[in-house]
Amino acid sequence: MNDSTQQSWWKRLSSGLERTSASLGGAIADLVTKRKLDAEAVEDLESELIRADLGPDFAARVIKVLSDGRFEKGIAPDEVKNVLAGEVEKVLSAVAKPLEITARPFVILVCGVNGSGKTTTIGKLAAKFRAEGKSVMLVAGDTFRAAAIEQLKIWAGRTGASIRASTPGADAASLAFDAVTAAKAEGVDVVLIDTAGRLQNRTELMSELEKMLRVIRKVEPTAPNAVLLVLDATVGQNALSQVEIFGKIAGVTGLVMTKLDGTARGGILVAIADRFKLPVHFIGVGEGVDDLAAFTARDFSRAVVGIED
Repeated sequence: MNDSTQQSWWKRLSSGLERTSASLGGAIADLVTKRKLDAEAVEDLESELIRADLGPDFAARVIKVLSDGRFEKGIAPDEVKNVLAGEVEKVLSAVAKPLEITARPFVILVCGVNGSGKTTTIGKLAAKFRAEGKSVMLVAGDTFRAAAIEQLKIWAGRTGASIRASTPGADAASLAFDAVTAAKAEGVDVVLIDTAGRLQNRTELMSELEKMLRVIRKVEPTAPNAVLLVLDATVGQNALSQVEIFGKIAGVTGLVMTKLDGTARGGILVAIADRFKLPVHFIGVGEGVDDLAAFTARDFSRAVVGIED
């Protein structure tokens, strides 16, 4: 990113995390200006961190750092923010990892609940890979939703990717098998496979995803090379159960967090990183094709706490 692009991204990220940073900043300011950071204040701050979806384990660690005796005589709100941002960055640095394309075809299975931004994320990833000069095949494996199939066709046209699609209700595993077979024959660089996103019927979801994984491996034993879970940042605590369920079903290898657009509860990414230790590859702050970017721990940690860059 050049400087102007970086500044533009920072503004969008800060704006997207404003709900969390405003609530945390307000709570910190209230606590620190009303009284010294005594035991009661620390306890109140811990409650605020948990309320911001940062997770009880993480909150307890932050409080331990703040309670080690250094701050009893008073502390400025900015000092608390810096401590908090530092602890957030520690957690996120361990999971901020780029998605590296290491095979041809590099098969990426993309999963997530309906409404998470999954199909749009696939389109944005296709645009990113095409901009890097890679050939891309999109596979409309969410055969339960006609809208998802049409959406991927539009993205294929927009990005210059090829598309493999069938009719609504068709067998997604067969489609995936044919697509990966064709990708191998045609020397395609990246294959992005959409999947159906139903959590309410986990048995059906599990059997379909397991079947897709099984037939893909018949074509290419090392595939899928990545299983990405797309998470909607506005759902807060529900994201934790989604990571757990899809992790068991599909063997998730990395995360993409979308919809960091001002209504988001961005703190949940900290709790997810702390608990599951899964790589976070990308975050999205809007609908535009440029609104998906590689995840960086420092930017996110400062934005979520509300520190000006």
